[in-house]
This record gives sequence, structure tokens and C-alpha cells, in this order.
Amino acid sequence: MAKLCLDYGHGGEDPGAIYKGRCEKDDVLNIGKEVAKELRRHGVIVDETRTKDKTMSLRERSNFEKSGRYDYFISFHRNAFKPEGAQGIETFTYLNQGAKAKELAYRIQKGLVDIGFTDRGVKTANFHVLRETKAPAVLVEIGFIDNSKDNKLFDEKRDEIIKAISKSILSQLEIKYKEEKDSIEEKDSIEEALDVLVKKGLINSPDYWLLNAREGKQVKGEFAALLIERVAKFLK
Repeated sequence: MAKLCLDYGHGGEDPGAIYKGRCEKDDVLNIGKEVAKELRRHGVIVDETRTKDKTMSLRERSNFEKSGRYDYFISFHRNAFKPEGAQGIETFTYLNQGAKAKELAYRIQKGLVDIGFTDRGVKTANFHVLRETKAPAVLVEIGFIDNSKDNKLFDEKRDEIIKAISKSILSQLEIKYKEEKDSIEEKDSIEEALDVLVKKGLINSPDYWLLNAREGKQVKGEFAALLIERVAKFLK
């Protein structure tokens, strides 16, 4: 099962770029958490460096990633230059990053350009979170926060941005994107299967299993062991 580390830039005492009261730390947290939700809906395990408005140093972010084993590390940011002076999407990899990171960067870049953002290209940079992480790493700048056109796209096409980034990542993981209605049908089939297990006396907590199945999470070892034991007895 694929496992990702998502990083939402800045946070807490560090607002990132600010324009007309709008903070980078808030934009990337809100959009990133929705991308994480979409990925989990497809069975991907997602860890996040922060899930609230929290101060985190660059070192804390890279240490968080190093503490696990991930297929990719993706950092969300918004760009800034001078008011209305620049616009568009940039996606970065490290200076000598491998093919996997570059492939993912190009997929994300294309997905966002197709929505309507100006294409500023895939680039390399010596950013800490690209240099000091173990997994193939990508940093995406989702438009300029000090550009009115980019902010309009960011706000009006929010759902499309979430979908584009999610589809790009899933494509890189060779996982087919499912529309929400398809997932609902799949959830219904999971609920039906759990009902059967309850009736057979194999599980006692269907809500627990359903929640973890929906979010693509791992279940506790003792629950898995108990289920295996009960299935074995049932099949004897």
C-alpha cells in the first residue's frame, strides 16, 4: 500500500506570504488536507507534518519525514513576488533528484496548468525540505498569493485544484482515480460485507472496520488477530 508524507508550508507564528490579509499558511493547509482526504479515499496511507495552524521548523518537517518510510514527500506552498508582478504555477524538485520525483512534479504541474494557471515550469531548487528528506520529494507553488488572477483561480476552482493534484499523485502511484459516486457504491459494498461478518459472529465492531476501510488506515494488531482467529474457527 502506498504511503505519502504531505507537508503544508509555514504555520503558527510563520504566516508565509501575506497579501491583503490572506496568509499562505492557511491556503496550503486547507487545500492540502482536502488532497489528503482524497488520497485516503483511494486507499493511500497519508501522514501530514501538520493538520492545524501550528509552528514547525524546517528541521522538524524533515525529521518527521525521516522517521517514516514514504513513497513520496510533497510540500504545498504559494508563491509571492511583488503585488500583481507575477503569476502562475511552479513545481520544484531537488537539484539532483531522481526520475520518480521529476515524473511526479511534471504530472502535478500539467494538472494545474490544465485548470488555467500560467505554466512557469518544473524547476530545481536547494530547498531544505527537498534536500533533507529521504523519499522522492516535490514542492508545489500553487499560484502567487499576491496576484489577483491566481487568487481568483485558487478560490473559484478549489475543487478542481484538489482533484488535479490528487489525480496527478494517484497516476504516479498507478492508482485509478474514482469519482465520489463510485466510492459511495464501493462503501455500500463494504457495509454489506461487514453486515455478513457481524451476522456470522466474526466481528463485533463494524463501525471501527468501516471507518478504517474508508480512510485507508491500518487496523490495530489485536483486532486483526482476533478476526483471523475467528475466521479460522468458522472455516474448520
